[in-house]
Amino acid sequence: MNIIISTLNAKYIHTSLSIRYLKAYAQPEYEAHLAEYTIKDPIMNIVGDLHSKKPDVIGFSCYIWNIEETMKVIAMLKKINPELVIILGGPEVTYDVNEWLDRIPGADFIVIGEGEVTFKSLLSEIEGSHDYKRIGGIAYREEGKKIIQPQNGKVDLKSLPTPYRLDEDRRDLSKRVTYIETSRGCPFSCQFCLSSIEVGVRYFDREKIKEDIRYLMNNGAKTIKFVDRTFNISRSYAMEMFQFLIDEHHPGVVFQFEITADIMRPEVIQFLNDNAPAGLFRFEIGVQSTNDQTNDLVMRRQNFEKLTRTVTMVKDGEKIDQHLDLIAGLPEEDYLTFKKTFNDVFALRPEEMQLGFLKMLRGTGLRIRADEHQYIYSEHAPYEILGNNVLSFDDIVRIKQVEDVLEKYWNDHRMDHTTEYLVTSVFPSPFDFFQAFGTYWDQQGWSRIGHQLEDLFRRLQQFLASRGSAELATITGLMKLDYFNNQKFKPRKAWWESSLDKQGRKEIYEAILSYPELLGDSFTTLGLNEKEIHKHTLLEALPFDLETYLTEGTITEKPSIMLAHFDPGGNGSTVFTMPTSGISV
Repeated sequence: MNIIISTLNAKYIHTSLSIRYLKAYAQPEYEAHLAEYTIKDPIMNIVGDLHSKKPDVIGFSCYIWNIEETMKVIAMLKKINPELVIILGGPEVTYDVNEWLDRIPGADFIVIGEGEVTFKSLLSEIEGSHDYKRIGGIAYREEGKKIIQPQNGKVDLKSLPTPYRLDEDRRDLSKRVTYIETSRGCPFSCQFCLSSIEVGVRYFDREKIKEDIRYLMNNGAKTIKFVDRTFNISRSYAMEMFQFLIDEHHPGVVFQFEITADIMRPEVIQFLNDNAPAGLFRFEIGVQSTNDQTNDLVMRRQNFEKLTRTVTMVKDGEKIDQHLDLIAGLPEEDYLTFKKTFNDVFALRPEEMQLGFLKMLRGTGLRIRADEHQYIYSEHAPYEILGNNVLSFDDIVRIKQVEDVLEKYWNDHRMDHTTEYLVTSVFPSPFDFFQAFGTYWDQQGWSRIGHQLEDLFRRLQQFLASRGSAELATITGLMKLDYFNNQKFKPRKAWWESSLDKQGRKEIYEAILSYPELLGDSFTTLGLNEKEIHKHTLLEALPFDLETYLTEGTITEKPSIMLAHFDPGGNGSTVFTMPTSGISV
């Protein structure tokens, strides 16, 4: 048989771990070929490519992000070749199997739950006697009736062959995210999450995993993301793996983990702060809500005080970036209590803060009991909520406005100085800033058009000017500082009108050439001549003392001069400051 295992990833840089497990387990009896696409690829292109491979069997791995496009691909393939055998698997079709057999008539089989053993057994029966009743964990039709056969039990993870050493993956390891798992299952019971359905945690052979990680690094993998639902549930295991990764890492490799922050002991964090190279690890932490009533209703155990301790210790260590997640729309969290959750988490100043919206995933307790909180949600994947008894659709739209500008102005770190000042000194709270700006952004129609870096600065300045902010001059000065910090090369033209006239710039440059020590020792050591200074620097007058701001973080109303030097090799800018005394500005 010519067997294809396929999926549609969300982005090109993503890779599907599931189809690699299927391929590895099917060998050597069956040589399956992988075919990965993205949800952005035209359906006709996907169908054309799959058809050109002349398959007898195609297996599709199905998730909330690709099921709608996958159904279109299946329908077209079956019209072209009705004899083609199509097998579906993955978390999206594991639940509500009856419904999926009705909705996808082109699917011949659905694999329920873990697929490695089942898929291989199914291939054997397709090739052989077609006695499908012998196989546990599949659904199919026979003589017009739907047959659903439960799973036989969980796979022994230590018996699974490695999916990380496929020859066809080697050349692209440096270009894509590599996903790896050391365990399956989750010890928690959060009712919005599919992981809560599987009881207990099972581990792979850790020595095999270590060898696989060595292989991946030796063959160029740069971003390795662990998909374990709670990587640090076992402190001894996590410590062993952290030590291994520190000892064995290659320069430029980043490891990402999903951790439960409130159970991480301070001594573990201190170990990482003392021993981990900066940038080696990245933590993803699901906070979701700081509302105790909400967490109780979704059976989520969380100690926000201990979580705060962990996040703060990690941040103070300056070794590990943190990505904190929120979910809007959880039970009994209305607009105002979600605002509190947002402000609670933003106060921790994570490097990234993701504001997501509740998805009513098939099989989860929250979807099963949706009527208890009057949930309404989309019938199509990803089943995002449209409202509930305490959160209206209008509220959801407003929170989405917050999400839009949060991503652009905080997570991308284009205006850290400006944003920090706005959320602490100008607006009542971080949420109030992002909400006001997000609403204005939406009203201007900017959500429907693209933007360059300069546009982001102009649009923020326009928003602040529309409010008649008394501190606009100070904020604009901070924006200029952020803009210079975001440039690899000297910009040809700034987005603002220069604060210095020709004579003013001339006097300042003459002072700098005569007394370079005015800008400090680090500038003096650059040893720039007159030509280099004019070619590689820019000057701006600021209404506050830049040196005091950079050293103490406070705004003092004392004019100063900012000089930005742009490295000619494209390594970014360095900002220097000097007082304006004795210079005409």
